[in-house]
Amino acid sequence: MWFNNFFNPYFPAQFMATNRTFTMIKPDAVQESHIGGILGMIEAGGFRIVELQKINLTAERAGQFYAVHAERPFYNDLVKYMSSGAIVAAVLEKDNAVADFRTLIGATNPANAEEGTIRKKYAKSIEANAVHGSDSDENAQIEADFFFGSK
Repeated sequence: MWFNNFFNPYFPAQFMATNRTFTMIKPDAVQESHIGGILGMIEAGGFRIVELQKINLTAERAGQFYAVHAERPFYNDLVKYMSSGAIVAAVLEKDNAVADFRTLIGATNPANAEEGTIRKKYAKSIEANAVHGSDSDENAQIEADFFFGSK
């Protein structure tokens, strides 16, 4: 029967219905012991944590991750900030993951973020805004692969 293929580990992945996004808990939130609170909000939002790791980014590695912003005036400060302490990288799974996670984290500027969002609760400023969230399915895959390798 066709449904038996869903239990076959050799069944092509493109037929499995999943939607993933990538997030990072940034150094400010890690340093202030907000990992548990943020992960709790993520799970309460209906996301399943598929992969998770706590690491320290070197300036070189942070620069690679944010290479898309290399020509922007804030790039050097961003690299310095992201390599200033530990981060928590995670792959999340849920239907409509990218859009739903962007809603859950709130506006980049926590002053403009809606009540009940991660940034409203945990962010200190535009720069120290507690979390990163992928802005597209394509970037979510690229960003997840950067930390966890392609699978």
